[in-house]
Amino acid sequence: MNSSRQPHTTDTAAAAGPRGAAFLLAQIGAHAAERFAERVGHLGLTPADVGLLRMIAGRPGRSQRALAEDLGVVPSRVVTLIDGLEGLVERRRSAEDRRNYELHLTAEGGRTLGAVSRAAAAHEDALLAALDPDQRALLLGLLERVAAEQELTPGVHPGYRARG
Repeated sequence: MNSSRQPHTTDTAAAAGPRGAAFLLAQIGAHAAERFAERVGHLGLTPADVGLLRMIAGRPGRSQRALAEDLGVVPSRVVTLIDGLEGLVERRRSAEDRRNYELHLTAEGGRTLGAVSRAAAAHEDALLAALDPDQRALLLGLLERVAAEQELTPGVHPGYRARG
């Protein structure tokens, strides 16, 4: 047998490419994000828009300032983000503090969020098609544990902070 033809274990590992859970999470995350962006793009939205709509729907009347704190961005950034959702979100002057605006979905915003929910369900079904319901539940639980240990804010994508 010619030993020069047998690869070293380090050569084999390098040829196989990156390994490990962190790489797979990044790879699947990038793939999932791209596919989700395509699905909501048909609705005229970006994934960031979807996140804002969900946060506003989850706590109607939240102030722009409170939303900025939850997102980890400066309040002026929220003004710009909300401006991009014209027709889907409305600002109302706060009855308690006239300097603040409260955020609410419009009727169109509610209908749009319904369409987003259907697109998100189809997206998750397609992404996790290889798993049965018990495996999906197990995966979700494990990912929630990892996210909690990393002190990630539930329901808030850390990408908002990177947007400035």
